[in-house]
Parts: sequence; C-alpha cells; structure tokens
Amino acid sequence: MHSSEPALLTRAIRACLLTTLLLPATAALARDVEFDLQGGTIEEVLPEFARQAGVQIVAPGTPSRNGAKLARFKGSMDPHAMLERLLAGSGLAVIADDGRTITLGAAAPMRTSLAATPLASAQAQSSTEPVQAQTTPAAAGKETHSLGEVTVVGTQIKGSAAAAILPITTLDAKQIEATGAISGDDLYRAIPQMGDVSFTGNNGGNSSNYARGDIASVNLRGLGPGNTLLLINGRRTVTHPTSQADDQLVPVLTYNANAVPVQNLARVEVLLDGAAAIYGTDAVAGVVNNVLRDDVDGGNISIQRGAGEGTAWRDTLLSGVIGKNFANQSGNVTLAYSYYTTTGLNSLDQGWTSTSDRRFDFVNTRFAGVNALDNRLTASEWGNFATPASAKQITSNGVPVTTAAGAFHSQPVADGGCAVGIASGVCLGTGTLQTSGKDRDTRQDAQARWPISISPDVNRLNLFLTTKYDFENGIGFFSETGYYRSEADSLQPPVNSISSLPVTIPASNYWNPFGAATLPNGSPNPNRLPGLNIPAAGLPVTMTSYRFATPTQINVVNDQYRLLAGLRGNLFGFDWESAAVYSRASVRDVQDQISLTAFQKALADSTPNAYNPFVPVNSDAASAPFRIKAVRKSTDTLAMLDFKASRPDVFSYRAGDVGVAFGLEARRETQNDRRDPRVNGTITYTDSVTGISYPSDLFGVSPTPDTRGSRTVASAFAELSLPLVSNEMNIPLVRSLDLQIAGRAEHYSDFGSVAKPKIALGWQIVEGLRFRTSWAQGFRAPNLEQINASVVTRSNIRTDYIQCEADLRRGVINSFANCNQSSSTTARRSGNPDLKPETSENFGAGFVFQPQFLPESAGRATFSVDYFKYQQKGIIGLFGEGNALILDYLDRVQGTSNPNVIRAAPTADDIARYTGTGLAPAGKVLYVLDKYVNLQPQTVRGIDFGINWKSPDTAIGRFDLALNGTRLIEFYRSPSPEIAALLAARAAGTINPGTSITGGGDLIGQGGKPKIKWTGNLVWTKGPLTAGASLRYVSSFYDTGLIDSTGHNWEIDSALYTNVFARYDFGDARSDLLSRTSVKVGINNLRDRRPPISSDTFGYNSLVYTPYPRYYYVTLSKGF
Repeated sequence: MHSSEPALLTRAIRACLLTTLLLPATAALARDVEFDLQGGTIEEVLPEFARQAGVQIVAPGTPSRNGAKLARFKGSMDPHAMLERLLAGSGLAVIADDGRTITLGAAAPMRTSLAATPLASAQAQSSTEPVQAQTTPAAAGKETHSLGEVTVVGTQIKGSAAAAILPITTLDAKQIEATGAISGDDLYRAIPQMGDVSFTGNNGGNSSNYARGDIASVNLRGLGPGNTLLLINGRRTVTHPTSQADDQLVPVLTYNANAVPVQNLARVEVLLDGAAAIYGTDAVAGVVNNVLRDDVDGGNISIQRGAGEGTAWRDTLLSGVIGKNFANQSGNVTLAYSYYTTTGLNSLDQGWTSTSDRRFDFVNTRFAGVNALDNRLTASEWGNFATPASAKQITSNGVPVTTAAGAFHSQPVADGGCAVGIASGVCLGTGTLQTSGKDRDTRQDAQARWPISISPDVNRLNLFLTTKYDFENGIGFFSETGYYRSEADSLQPPVNSISSLPVTIPASNYWNPFGAATLPNGSPNPNRLPGLNIPAAGLPVTMTSYRFATPTQINVVNDQYRLLAGLRGNLFGFDWESAAVYSRASVRDVQDQISLTAFQKALADSTPNAYNPFVPVNSDAASAPFRIKAVRKSTDTLAMLDFKASRPDVFSYRAGDVGVAFGLEARRETQNDRRDPRVNGTITYTDSVTGISYPSDLFGVSPTPDTRGSRTVASAFAELSLPLVSNEMNIPLVRSLDLQIAGRAEHYSDFGSVAKPKIALGWQIVEGLRFRTSWAQGFRAPNLEQINASVVTRSNIRTDYIQCEADLRRGVINSFANCNQSSSTTARRSGNPDLKPETSENFGAGFVFQPQFLPESAGRATFSVDYFKYQQKGIIGLFGEGNALILDYLDRVQGTSNPNVIRAAPTADDIARYTGTGLAPAGKVLYVLDKYVNLQPQTVRGIDFGINWKSPDTAIGRFDLALNGTRLIEFYRSPSPEIAALLAARAAGTINPGTSITGGGDLIGQGGKPKIKWTGNLVWTKGPLTAGASLRYVSSFYDTGLIDSTGHNWEIDSALYTNVFARYDFGDARSDLLSRTSVKVGINNLRDRRPPISSDTFGYNSLVYTPYPRYYYVTLSKGF
C-alpha cells in the first residue's frame, strides 16, 4: 500500500489522563524531621511537606472539603505526626503507607464520595518496587514538583486500584542509578524479564540489511522485538525505521531503547502482562512506560567521565534538567538534556577479541581442534575462480591449472600444491582453496588486522521539553517536545562476493593468466601462462569467492523527534485528557561499497593499471575508480490523536467505588525504506562478458527494492474497575476483592478489524497478603514491511549438508563438526498480503506478601511471586533456507530433492566428488524459495519473583534492597510438519545429528533465552554518603552454532556481574561552590569478567551479553 507522509496533526480534542512527576522519596518516616512549612491550603502545603519529609504522596485530584488555611509550622516533629496534624479536618486520611509512598483518600465515612483510591500503594504491593520518581539527592537542588493523582501503566483509570492486581515492576531513579546504566540498552538489560537483544550497534557486519548504529531492541519475555510496546509518559512513540530479520527470518521493527534519555528518567514502569486490550497492538508481552522528569522548579547539571580498563574506550556524559514555574505556579516549563560521546570498543582493545579464530577458547574441551571454531573469513583476498566449463581442464605446459570444471584459486607458494607461479610468493592451484586444510592461512582474520568495531563510536544528544499551563476555567494545557540525534561510526570487515552476483574478469584484463596471447598494442602478454591449451584470444574468468583487503567504514545517523500538545480537565466528575502526537524517526546509513559496473570496467583494463584479483595486494589507486558510498535512508512516522476519560467513582455501592475509563484513538503509521539506487533496481549491473543483467550493482549485496507502506488505525477502549468485596462487608478471609475488565477494538486499514478482552482479579485475604490473577487476549498486526515487501533476495552463510554427507562418506571429514561446506546461500523471500495478525492468550497468577507483623525497627518488606503463561498463534515467519537445505539433504538421501532448493547442474567436479558415496551428485545451490506465512503456535511459561526490603533509619544508616528475577519453565514452539519431519529423521539417524534445525521444539536456552535471570540492587544511605551495588545474574544456555558429533551443543557458562558506586552530597554547604553539589565514583563490571565463552566471531553471545571490561567513572553534579 503506497501513501504519502501525512501532515502534522494540528488540533487536539479533550481526554482524561493527568500524569505528574512524583516527589523525590529518599528517606523513611522513622525519625523526627526539621520542618519549615509555609501556611496555606492543604493542597498547597502537602507538596512541600512531602519534599521535606523525603516521601512520595499520591492524593485525590478533588480538593479537600473544608478549604481551610493551615498556619505556618517550623520545628522538629515525627513525619507521621506532622502529616496527621496537616490532615486533621481536611476530609483526607492515610489509606496506605509503605514507608516511602503514602496514599491519601477520603476519611471515613465519606470515602466513597471522593475520587481517590489507593494507587501508588497498590503499585507498591503489585511490583518489585513501588512507583516512585526522584532525582538523585545532589541533583535535586531546589527542584520542587506539583502534587496530583497518578495513573500507572496497566490501567487508564486515574486513581484506580487496578494496578494492585497487575504484575508491574518499577525502577525508580535510585535503582536506575545503582545499575550504572548510561544507555537504554544498559538499563533494559538490567530488567530480567527482558529477552535477547537482537538489534545491536554492529549487527550484520558489513551488511546494510541490518539495523545498526546507536540501536538496541526492546523484547519482553523473549517473544520478539515487535511484541513489546514502548511508551513515553504513557503514550506511544515511533518505531525505529530500520528493520532486520528476527529468529524467524522475517523483517521486524523495534523501538530504539537508546533513544530513551536514561539520565532524565523519573522511573521506568514495566507491565509484565499482555495489555493489547488496553494499549493495542505491540503490547502482547507487556508494556514499558518511560516516565521523564517534568514539572521542575529549579534544576541540576551533571558531568561524567568514564574509561574502560586496559582499552582505549573513553566516554563523557553531560546531563541535567532545568525548570521554572510561572503565573503563580499555574504554569511550568522544564527542559531535560543529555549529551553523550564514546569512543566505543574495537577488536584490538582486548586480547580475547583480537582474533576470530576461536579455537584457543576451547582447548581441553571436547571441541578442541574443531574446524567450525575457526571463524576467520574463508572468503578472502586469496580468491577462488573458474574458467568457462566448455574449456574443460586447462593445462600450462601439460601441468593442470584447473579442474575438469575449470575451478582454480590463488594461494601462497608456502602452502604447497602449486600448479604454476604467477608472482613473488603467489601461485595458482587447481580446485578451490582448502581453507580447513593446507590453505587455512588464507583465511582473512579481520579482527587481528584492523580495529574492527565491537561497539561503535557514538555521539548522542537527547532533549526533552515539557510545558503545562492551568487556565482559571479548570482546563489545562500540556505539551512535550523531544529530540534525539545520534551519529555512530564503525569499522567492519571488507566486502565480499556472493554467489548470486558473479563477476566475470574479461580476457582483456592485464593480469589474467588466461588472457589473450598479445596485448592490444601487439606486444606479447607477459602475464599469460605459458603453454596453455586454450585459444590465443584467451578466456574470461569468473570470481566465485573473493573478499577485498580494505575494511568497510560505516556511518549511521539517527534522528527522532516527538511533538505533543494536549488539553485536560474535569467534567461531571470525569477527568478527561486529549492530545495530538506527531513523531518521526529517520536513519541515514552510509558505508563503503564497490560498484560492480565500475569494478568490471577496472578489470577489463589491458594496462598495468588494471585491478589484479589474482594477488592479495593491490594499490589504493587501482581500487579507487570503483569505490563508492552506498546510502540507505529509512523513515517511520506516527501521527496520533486520542481522547480519554475516566472516573474512579462513577457510582458507589456497598463494596466501594466503581471506576470506569473509555477512550478513542486514531493513529497513522508510515514506513519508507529507501535503498541505495544501486541495490533497489534503479542502477543495475550488466556483465559485459556474459551479457547477463543483475538487479544489484553493489558487490556482495543482494537486490532489495524500496519498501513503502502506511496504515491508519482507529480504536476504542473501555475499562471497568469493580470492587466485589470490601473490608467493611466483614466476609471471612476476604479483606477485599477487586475486578478489572477491559476491552479494545481496533480497525486497521490494511487488514481488517480485531477486538480483544482482558480480565484481572485481586483478592486481599488479610492486610499485607494479596493474590492476583489475570487473563487476556492479544494481537500483533503484521508490520508494514511484512505486508508491503515484494520479493526480497537475501544471502547468508548456510551449510549445504548433502555436501557434508558426501564428504563424510568419502572419508574427507570424520564428523559434521569439521564440515567446510558453508557458503553464501541466496534466499528469495516474498511478502504476503494475506498475512493475519499474530494472536495470543496469556494467563497470570501470583501473590504479594507484605508482612505486617514486623516491628517498625525491622523495616518494611515485600515478597512477590507471579506465574505467567503466553500462548501465541499465527507467528509470522519463514521455513528458512537453512532448514530448506536440511530438508533437501533428507530428500536426497531418500532419492528425491526439495523443489524449493534450486541448484545448478552438477559439474564434472561435483560428479567426481560423489563417486562411491551412493548419493546422486548435487550441484551448487543457486537460490532457495521462501515465503512469509503464519506459523505454528508457541507457548512460554515461567515464574517472576521479587523481594524488597527498606530499612528505617538506624545508627549505621538506611538500606534499600530490591531483587527481581524470572525463571523460564517452558519456551516451546510447535514444529511445522516439515520441521517435525526433520527432527524425526535426525532422531532416527536418517540424517546426521550434527545438523542444526531451527524453528521448533524446546527453545529454552537455545542460543539465548536463558532459564534464569535476576537482578539485585542494594543502596545504603548515611547522612551525606550514599553507596550502592547492582548484581546481574544469567544462567547457562546452549550455543546453537557449535554441535558435536552426537548432536550436543556447547554450554555457555552462567555469569554474575557487579556494578558499584559511592556518592557524597554536600547539601546546603556554606560554600556557594559546594552547595547542593555531589561527587560520585563508580565501577561497572567490578570483577572485570569477560562474557562467557561462545563460538561467535567475537567470542561472546551479543544477544545476552555485552563485551565491556571493568569500567570506571566519576560524576560531578550540582543543583541550583
């Protein structure tokens, strides 16, 4: 579907949601506090009380009923007593208090008449950490924040108790600080429920078919990047515009975690439950809501400098916030800002990344000496070539230089087996290079030769401006303006040839050993081999495998902005809110490339200036004529208009207040992926020798057409919060019983309509013990590329297992682990306009226990356990060219073949290789046919657990402890009939156990998806000194890229990482220079642990781990 980009939305209608930045909460209420409170109404005094007491307060939006003025108070008093004094006669009372968050509601017996139900308290019970926004103490300075009701992720009803019955985990500013996170990637990896990170900075090496640069994906539960919804201040944001293939080989889009301004976060709320019925598509696995600091009066600035031990990795971070109230506090403007620059990491920074030959990591293991561990690039500047098959075997003075099929290669003389020398130290040999044998040294070890980027050099800017203004008529205006820009530079291995884009070296090439007998000027050709049995006119030569010797420079610029304007108010007791949002993300990806047309022209040169592919070294001048910059430009937009209204007490009955929310939303999404003209079919390549035309003019890059699509989505939702039993009803073992019912219907312009429900139930047995359960259905619409893509050609390294079987039967190898039949394999993948949404059903049940019997001196503790189950149907995917080749292997050992694997006719060399094997000769794979389809169901089950403990103030300080973890019980994808047949054949021994079958079966720990992950944070505060530590644990999992002869994978070890920090706050020091200043020092990866060993090129699994060494940093902050 083609559409132009829509114009910016210019009007807003009313709606219901008011989100405010909560007050800093840095101390427990277990001591006397020096108060200095100015007089005024309760609404005016409470914010200042909360700031001075160091707590967070959630209060009703409805004013107190007496409107009386409170007198000024100055003196020392217990905060509990002070709050009781303030609330006397106001009609308000404390209805929940977890030591850090205090929720106010109507004082009995008038409670049901007020629009406040415990929300933040409910959140404290339902998550591993209560919802809380704060600045670091030093950063707070003079900052003050307004007070109001809060809506937490998981419900649209402001002031609703629904959040208490949902599994929500929250990272507040203190916990975020303890993680040591600088980027969104760092922060989200610290959330155990986040799955593998498949979008990373250097994905795909030198291939522009991957998202790369300053990018990290968001993937709750490991259900895939497209199944998690990312919100900014409760509303959608635009997706990152560059797609890449997921584990099902289909193009997926994700939100960019690195576009989230981590330093300016008040908190991160993670709903660990399907929420499509509330938020719509993408919310299958859950929702991540990033709440930014706003409504600030004052500000702070921080500068941080860090360095990686033993490396050249250095970074600098400048961040802060500044805000100002105006118009008698009716208005506020706040600007949060951050700028980050880093040199990144390269392969030469650490010894264990300085080679892609990973065999050294596996000494004294059962995989010692396995050829598959040598990840050095088999395609190198030592090329494989072929003369026309019609020429048959070519000889020089009677010595064979090619095989019967015309295959030959260049190699070092020192490797032996030369047929004829062509230059100093260089000779030609028959057949292809034996890169797993005598010619192993011809592999290209890019990581050892050049500083190949592991993480790119990045410059990142984040700006976020919020404004608000409350008019005298009770209507308020609010806006957001966000801007993110990053530039990432990296160095990747040289580009290489692929089988689908062959290059023919003309006979006129000056260096062609099979060239014409004489040059165009009539002189003898000095480079033609002597005594050739070919015509005097010479022969062209085809490059079948070749890689240049110059690394690839890549530059990626990301731009993203967000404009939001809205109105809010209260009408007939309903809080309403409406906003218009326009957000745009763009990426410009530029990399070094080779024009095939220009390259062949250089190869046709009959002078010494011609490029010489038969030797490993060429001058820069020889390659300059065909080197170009390839550009990919991608853009996504989101335009949205919404209206929401809610009331927590639309009516009341014996069990309590019934809350309701409803709303409408219209959004328009566009995607425009513009490939380089040399790859999208605009500029093509025609082989000047064969006359064959190819749709791509870029060396080693599969043709990819531009993709453009748009859709409009209209949706309506409704939510009901229904108390079934209250404490006042005196029902045994039921202190409260609350029900949430929600539903959402959406109509998509490109595939139709869908509606999904959600039900959640919370049962509080006694005070402090609550059980909760939920059930929901979800959906994920196919993304615009999946629907609109035409036939896409992709080349990946795949193993042709029938060739391995032939080698095994001939005794060339002793196991599939030593097979060297992997090569660039082309797949032709077609889009499918008939794709249906992926549907899901999820169920959860658990409990939260807050022991009330603990004395105040023991602090406050919370324990939570939640069971979750997701069942997905219609997952969009492909069979995959790897599986197609295994199916072809199975068919061929049974006497048939896979019709979707298109092969060339067997050459004379192929026929010779199969002699005596009992197998029919199989020619070279030309391409594999595939199509996007809805696949088989998937089930994911597990348990989340959380522990929180907050101590009172003691003689040795105050402690905050949080532990959040998850354990997978099941991650099973039902195999398709074809996959099931392959698994059965492998189990029966019909095909070798060393085959790697993907796409079905038990997926726990398969290349990622570790069974257990947990994160723990401990923060200690004593006066001006704060110290903290963060632990992150990941259990072992299997390396699917390394299989022994019995079919067992290498097990990647478990790992535990530790980050620590300490900060000193000078507070209101007498010196103006030190007043409201803090100094912080920290160490990430305290034990300097490298990631557990895997067979990946860099020696670690980037889906789960990062490669960073011990990292030291110092931060200086000042408030004002």
